Amino acid sequence: MAAAATAYLVSGHDGAPADAAAPARTKASAPARPSTAPARPREPAGTVTLAFAGDVHFTQRTAARLGVDPALGPLSPVLSAADFAMVNLESAITTRGTPEPKLYHFRTPPQALDALRRSGIDAVTMANNHAVDYGPQGLADTIAAAHAAPIPVVGIGANDTEAYRPYVTKVNGVRLAVLAASQIQDLTNAEFPAGPERPGIASALDRPRLVSAVRAARARADVVVVYLHWGTEGQSCPGPEQRSIAADLSAAGATAVVGTHAHVMLGSGMLGPTYVAYGLGNFLWYGSSPYPHSDETGVTTLTVTHGTVTAAAFTPALVDGHGVPEPQTGTAAQRIGARYKQLRQCTGLTPAPRSS
Repeated sequence: MAAAATAYLVSGHDGAPADAAAPARTKASAPARPSTAPARPREPAGTVTLAFAGDVHFTQRTAARLGVDPALGPLSPVLSAADFAMVNLESAITTRGTPEPKLYHFRTPPQALDALRRSGIDAVTMANNHAVDYGPQGLADTIAAAHAAPIPVVGIGANDTEAYRPYVTKVNGVRLAVLAASQIQDLTNAEFPAGPERPGIASALDRPRLVSAVRAARARADVVVVYLHWGTEGQSCPGPEQRSIAADLSAAGATAVVGTHAHVMLGSGMLGPTYVAYGLGNFLWYGSSPYPHSDETGVTTLTVTHGTVTAAAFTPALVDGHGVPEPQTGTAAQRIGARYKQLRQCTGLTPAPRSS
């Protein structure tokens, strides 16, 4: 994991200009991993492992996790073992502001980003429907926290250039670009889409802008990841708007398209050369969602070799009564894994290569 730095909202890293790529990085400078971290042999040059998990926030029953290391609990070693790991931070980063006129409001202090770093996370997306829960003041605080963050924050910015700009770095000789956007038609996307002189989130509702950003990222990177907020709450099959944009992003050069929002897992697999995970589910979660199987979750780890997804692995987990994802073994793991595999049937995706 990279050392702490400033100006992380854009693709600059360790003081690099915003239009410069981050230097080559490893997790060697991260805090010591828990002793239970799985051993992983060093990948050959041109191969990178990417880990993805779902929605995270620090509020109500998960607020106390800010005082626990690792904050993400016993799945942190799985995240740390990958070359690059990412989650969605479903929250404003502020202690100020006025709640927006909506039902649910989530916020957390800036130390949440450092807590995620110490849990093995290398970047977060904030392109979601809760990033601006506390209005313009909360948005200003969120962007300030992202600018000073110890890990990159994508999908939000002081303007649209920042919000759609990828984080670009090099890992094990692989040039990696990561972008994020929200496809949810809600108050946040209506009132706070980033514009030329307007702070806000990157909106996938402006599909040409997002596709253009992905195409530009592909021109400068070997591997392009797009993390979306999309889908319909409680629905475990992707809607036509998800399938349509996934196809467009694949055509634009995305290596992987992953996302969250539905509070349940959706199926995953290959769309031509692109790995698509339509729903990663809740991960570190404040309460129980009112949908069947909403506590089922896990970590997806991809192996990408010379720009091609060569293996995918899923580590099953259940969100416990404290909101923490707990890895499962034995019959419970088999049950979650089998249901997750079955979810692919309504996606139109083909099976991804499996890890050996």
